[in-house]
Amino acid sequence: MVVIGAGNGGLTAACRLAQKGIKTLLLERHNIPGGCATSFIRGRFEFEVALHQLSGLGSKDKPGPLRYVLDQLGVTDRVEWVEMQNLYRLVVPGQLDITLPADREALLAALQARFPAEKDNITAFFDLVYKLCIEFFSTMRDPEPSPEKYPTYFKYALTNTQEILDEYFTDPLLKLSVAVYWGYTGVPPAKLPFMDLAILLFAYIELKPYHIKGGSQALSTAILEKFYEAGGEARFNCGASKILVENGCITGVVTEHGETINTKYVVSNASTLSVYTELIDPEHVPEEQLKILGGSTVGPSAVTLFIGLDCEPAEVGIYETTNFLGTTSDINRVFSSCKKVDVEDDYILLSCYNVSDPDFSPPGTCQVVIVDLKYGEPWLEIPPHQYYEKKYEVADKLLDKVEQHFPGFREHIEEIEVATPLTHARYLATPGGAIYGFDQFAKDSNMFISPRSPIKGLYFAGAWAGMGGFQPTLSSGVAAARQVIKAMQSEAEVGA
Repeated sequence: MVVIGAGNGGLTAACRLAQKGIKTLLLERHNIPGGCATSFIRGRFEFEVALHQLSGLGSKDKPGPLRYVLDQLGVTDRVEWVEMQNLYRLVVPGQLDITLPADREALLAALQARFPAEKDNITAFFDLVYKLCIEFFSTMRDPEPSPEKYPTYFKYALTNTQEILDEYFTDPLLKLSVAVYWGYTGVPPAKLPFMDLAILLFAYIELKPYHIKGGSQALSTAILEKFYEAGGEARFNCGASKILVENGCITGVVTEHGETINTKYVVSNASTLSVYTELIDPEHVPEEQLKILGGSTVGPSAVTLFIGLDCEPAEVGIYETTNFLGTTSDINRVFSSCKKVDVEDDYILLSCYNVSDPDFSPPGTCQVVIVDLKYGEPWLEIPPHQYYEKKYEVADKLLDKVEQHFPGFREHIEEIEVATPLTHARYLATPGGAIYGFDQFAKDSNMFISPRSPIKGLYFAGAWAGMGGFQPTLSSGVAAARQVIKAMQSEAEVGA
């Protein structure tokens, strides 16, 4: 059994397979596990690469689906979790400054205090969110779900979020206040299935957002350790260069060092685009798979600033872990800006982990990560000799935006590292540096497209085979492992 890629999905798939007694080899082109779930060091700071707010974990008393997955792997107690008290602070200068607690009643109170004219609609909107999610969870356990049993789910699940926002609210700032998490999917409300936003809100309110002591690298390391304990083998600095197929079945994997490993089963955490266009010879790629790929579009990457400050957060006015800093209430305008190099209309996410976890960086300092969603294509069009000039020009403009919200921020910068979509493409080996996989449109979801490959023995895990984000990708690996185990058992029964 070979698992390609030690990102979230690859790690959990490999760990689960090894724990079930299956001889498993994990191949990873990078020198550390985790993919997006990693960290790196600059000066005296260890920077978190990607995790901002972990969803789906819940507490021991109120466990969420992700806790169940991590409990299965035996890693929950190997990591120290930090619960965040608030969802986020949202600021549009001169128009809005609101902080939403991670508690239903307190959240309603905050919104109703700011938007009193729409008090009843706010209550009705969140009643819909909860009812929709509860019906959704019920359909997953019901072998015969129907519109009669679950009318809210069948009516609203695929409706786009913008329609719901327009149905319930009139103030564009209120619409923005409840929908700003669209940035966690990379799809604006006009194209985002309401089910996706509802699940995000429900999960973060009921199960709370979490941070990890030591960052996401601590979780990746814990999963790898459990994999080793179960007898698994991992090779780092060793990617896959080819997946071998004969008569529609997997027969092996060739490493980038030229070694051929015979196997009937492969779980790929690499993008489906890379697998079908680079790793498998064209004559073995099913035509229907190419049609599916042709109908999908690569999702956004980001310009990311990793910053170490020589002061504590309060010294520059940062009092929330998660801060969305905007310029306008027109979300479609903001999304259009994601397809440009320019940052004038952009919303940025500023995360300061020290607010929730004072020990996240050395005493008297804090760590800040600024994320600005950007598609890779405009950056790929920049001539190589102009790239670095443009990279630091954009970073400077983003720092100007931050300085407007937090005066004195610049003068406290001790370390800074700037990443663009090209940086993410280099380290993640994803097309366009995409961080969520394909654009997360409803038509490309697992409701309509199966993550299973038509090639026998080939399975996928990670954002390119489902939803992006930490909870979905971590869960996807265990789901892929379950499919492999089932296939192996069926083959053994036939052989017997």
